[in-house]
Amino acid sequence: MKYRYTRYTGEDLEGVDIDELVSKLSRLLLASGFGSPAGAQRDDDEPFADDDHTEQALHDAILDALLHDGLLSDDAVSRLLGDAADADTESQIDQLIQRLIEQMAQQGYITRHPDMDGQQQPGQGQGGGPGDTPPMRFEVTDKGLDFLGYRALRDLLGAVGHSSVGRHDTRDMSTGVEAGGAPKAYEFGDTMNLDASATILSAVKRLGPSALAEPGIDVQYQDLMVAQGEYQSACATVLMLDCSHSMILYGEDRFTPAKQVALALANLIQHQYPGDTLRVVLFHDSAEEIPLRQLARTRVGPYYTNTREGLRLARRILERQQRDMRQIVMITDGKPSALTRPDGQIYRNAFGLDPWVISETFAEVANCRKAGILINTFMLAQDYELVSFVKRVAQICHGKAYFTTPHTLGRYVLTDYLDKKTRTVH
Repeated sequence: MKYRYTRYTGEDLEGVDIDELVSKLSRLLLASGFGSPAGAQRDDDEPFADDDHTEQALHDAILDALLHDGLLSDDAVSRLLGDAADADTESQIDQLIQRLIEQMAQQGYITRHPDMDGQQQPGQGQGGGPGDTPPMRFEVTDKGLDFLGYRALRDLLGAVGHSSVGRHDTRDMSTGVEAGGAPKAYEFGDTMNLDASATILSAVKRLGPSALAEPGIDVQYQDLMVAQGEYQSACATVLMLDCSHSMILYGEDRFTPAKQVALALANLIQHQYPGDTLRVVLFHDSAEEIPLRQLARTRVGPYYTNTREGLRLARRILERQQRDMRQIVMITDGKPSALTRPDGQIYRNAFGLDPWVISETFAEVANCRKAGILINTFMLAQDYELVSFVKRVAQICHGKAYFTTPHTLGRYVLTDYLDKKTRTVH
């Protein structure tokens, strides 16, 4: 076997932690259309827009993170920036950013490919000469999404004081394999998970002083004691995300935090609750289910809010799930303003809270309750009429209503998810 040696140059990344950098770039990687005043138009052939995923946008985001998020020391920043009159100083930091982008690709967080559409547009790239480099685009990989979910989960649980997460524990006791409660007398139908010490002690108490006189201890049926374990239920969850235009209005991006919550929930379920399921439904003028891996590419658009259609689709998904607990986690900030007619046409009312739309939405909430599906609503707005609507939804389905902000949304959702089964499953 022959070996070929080359000169070691090393990766001079100025001590930048790639994992930390990817975490800082989560807003860009989970682009939600916040920079587009009209939202992202969606075509049938391209349902998930990703116009912000140019390498120039990535370059600018990394530059901002390096200068303002503490990823570089003050000495490194001063050295890279240097003298403003020196034309070579800009190239130094650009070279560092290019190495960071290449390192992100090598570690599998993103993939890079030429932007053929951008190459054809005037004013973009270097031109069409034979020696010119075409503009590049990037895509977030499954590894990148999983990592963003892990970091979001770690940050959110750390904020509420959870150092570790276990299974969904309930108040019911069952004779399972893991012993977590006091032993009990064996009854017909219990799992034969004998507690040996408790069984022997029961026989000794029954026999009295004569128990130790014989070579062995006579254990009878009534002496059998089994170990109890805490009953752990399985949960099926549909996360309903509002992607109407209001989610990016008023100078605040509410959709990206909702994406982060979805990724954190997915990471929590995958690693801690493998028996649970999580599905994602987007609702806007209508509703659609999307694979979790496509979540990073979804964006809001100039849509209305068809809450009933989202609830109907979520209910149909959950009715096929054989789980002890089925729930809908709905994240929204707008009033129901659209409805799907029986003929498939969409009825819209821009003012919201139309009596017909509201009554039909309440009827679907009642259908969810009849199907044994719990609805918990996380509201990112606090208008008086909207508060009344959400409280009515919670009253009908015996769920909960949380009025929160994009900054605290994740903590509310995850804490509720972790605590719910303890209180509601019997």
